[in-house]
Amino acid sequence: MRAGSMCISCLLAKQEKLIRPYPDEARKSDYMHQLLGLLYQNAQSESAPSLAEKTDRLYQEFWGLAEDFSEQKKLYNGLLLSMEDEIEQKIESASDPLMECIRYVCAGNYIDFSAVENVNKEVLASLLEKASLEQVPEDEFREFRSDLKRAETLVYLTDNCGEIVLDKLFIRHLKREFPRLQITAMVRGSDVLNDATMEDAEATGLTALVPCIGNGSSAPGTVLKNLSSDARRLLLDADMIIAKGQGNFESLYGEGLNPYYFFLCKCELFVQRFGLKQFAPVFAREDRIFRMN
Repeated sequence: MRAGSMCISCLLAKQEKLIRPYPDEARKSDYMHQLLGLLYQNAQSESAPSLAEKTDRLYQEFWGLAEDFSEQKKLYNGLLLSMEDEIEQKIESASDPLMECIRYVCAGNYIDFSAVENVNKEVLASLLEKASLEQVPEDEFREFRSDLKRAETLVYLTDNCGEIVLDKLFIRHLKREFPRLQITAMVRGSDVLNDATMEDAEATGLTALVPCIGNGSSAPGTVLKNLSSDARRLLLDADMIIAKGQGNFESLYGEGLNPYYFFLCKCELFVQRFGLKQFAPVFAREDRIFRMN
């Protein structure tokens, strides 16, 4: 899905804000002009996560390493790990634990330092507290369970730190209900924003539950052409794909893989796109999501 005008505008605004503290106005101007050229050349055909990856490379050429989210990642991984047992108990006590998992993994998608301007623990706690009240479309859930029964392989595309703990709980229940299903978790290939990498998968215990693979890319999404050959083949051969987060939606929609998407509508673009309130969850397979221009 190519980036829309709101994504391009947002990317430019974030980059201007990022370089604002630097004193060299001539260099800042040069950077913004080159960034505009990069967008002019690529924005007609590339997704927002793909543009973000290209922008990050340009930023590093000018200014060195981008913003470091390592401390925030440790903070939110630790926070969710401290809540893991409590959330697991709530999932276990639900009438349908698998449906309850869906509610929680969508709520956890709030932890996004790119789409949410000021991520904070209080809002996260509120979303998790209300998660069990969210409605999961019954028809979609019925189709989801039916697909799981038929599938032999599933690739689970993670998104952000912290919420990867909730992904682990979801995967644990998928394994329990569908023991024949071979599940592989895929994380980002290198550090980008607060997205989950192999380091996060190891720190949260996901690697002890299922095989995990880095996708070979530093895009904040899953850009097929930029993935490693192993990661791309794994996706192309999978019977089912679960794709977490807005970035995975933006980079995979229309690529022919037909994943199940799980995310919150966090930014104004997604609120408008889906006609939902901010922080409303979305759970649907691609072929049942309305077609977009």
